[in-house]
Amino acid sequence: MSEDDQQRLDKWLWFTRTVKTRSLAQKLVKGGHIRVNRERTTSPSFVLKPEDVLTIALPKRIRILKFVKAGTRRGPAVEAATLYQDLTPPPVPMTAEERARKGPAPAPDKRPDKRARRDLIRLKGTDD
Repeated sequence: MSEDDQQRLDKWLWFTRTVKTRSLAQKLVKGGHIRVNRERTTSPSFVLKPEDVLTIALPKRIRILKFVKAGTRRGPAVEAATLYQDLTPPPVPMTAEERARKGPAPAPDKRPDKRARRDLIRLKGTDD
């Protein structure tokens, strides 16, 4: 195995565009949100090797990535996608029951127009 096949964990996370900055990658690793081959790691300098599988706990989702090759720079997203294989399962769609329990979509953040105000007044039964 050559040096070209290995890379620091924090650097690789930044090159693959998993996080915006390298310091955020270090915080993610130090916070214990990364597992390499099912083992939790808290060292940003952990050396990744080909075929390593990373489980990354991000704020809104969990990603499972397989290390394919080391990067040389933080290039465009198309280039970053060649550094890993995404093993993350697709999200499970919500059932009709879950959608009903969640409730209607929130109202838009705008003031009601003249017609909507009059409808509200009529609905409330007040003459304000």
